Amino acid sequence: MDSLNGFMVFVQVAETRSFVAAGRALGVSASAIGKSIARLEERLGVRLFHRSTRSITLTAEGALFLERSRRVLAEIEAAELELSQATKAPRGRLRVSLPLVSSLLLPVLADFMREYPEIELDLDFTDRMVDVIEEGFDAVVRTGEPTDSRLSARKLGSFHGMLVASPDYLARRGTPKLPADLQNHACLHYRFPNSGKLEAWPLRRASGEPEWQLPTSMICNNIETRVCFALQGLGIAFVPDFAVRELVANGQLRRVLDNYLDWANTFYVLWPASKHPSPKVRAFVDCLCARVFSLSSSEITSATKRQRPAPRRRRAA
Repeated sequence: MDSLNGFMVFVQVAETRSFVAAGRALGVSASAIGKSIARLEERLGVRLFHRSTRSITLTAEGALFLERSRRVLAEIEAAELELSQATKAPRGRLRVSLPLVSSLLLPVLADFMREYPEIELDLDFTDRMVDVIEEGFDAVVRTGEPTDSRLSARKLGSFHGMLVASPDYLARRGTPKLPADLQNHACLHYRFPNSGKLEAWPLRRASGEPEWQLPTSMICNNIETRVCFALQGLGIAFVPDFAVRELVANGQLRRVLDNYLDWANTFYVLWPASKHPSPKVRAFVDCLCARVFSLSSSEITSATKRQRPAPRRRRAA
């Protein structure tokens, strides 16, 4: 502790260039400050200050030691802050920007509210690319690799896209076997809010083959509408797998053209970069990372198997 006190005294003298001012700031006499500096110089074996009756200036060794001393004290301060925050219950307003994927996030957010009743959630659902820092968000959830160096990020999980339709629709209109067959089907589309363009369906094409111009039966800017209309037998929709897992597992929707789709994306949670994020942000990030993609592929597979009818037994001859 005496060494730590020597660091503090040295930094205070270096910043004030005065034993008197340093003593006043630390609540001790100028004489005590002078003795502390002398002990430190003796222990280090170097002179840290040039002293005269009018001024105190750093030596070259003192300037180097000042840089290191500031770093040491900053680390100690950060450690104290981290420990003090660790003992505090997460609380306060938490402003979060989220994509329009309520089926994936709402159950997790509800669990988070129950677990942290002292946190006030302020949720903004939008696919607009918000500026986390400028707009004052505590955290955001977005797809794609993070590129903003001002933000920290953790991966939530990956998902795939699939084309789905109801059994009733496929019975009436037929099941497409090739991407070209979609020309004779009702297609339910998504429009990007920023560009106003329709989302392209990532169907594999032969080399030199032109991009498919798909029919447009309905356009919207969320997932739920497309899933709802597909369930109602109104067309085929391209949606993320997490939005229709249960519906596919229980047979309410069927996948089509799987062999021509190879598309995936990743969700990340991002927040303003800090060595020690606040307890509320840390709790939110940990909760999302642990629960958003908690349903394993084995659970999905077993759920699908449970929905399949058992094979008929042959009657004995």
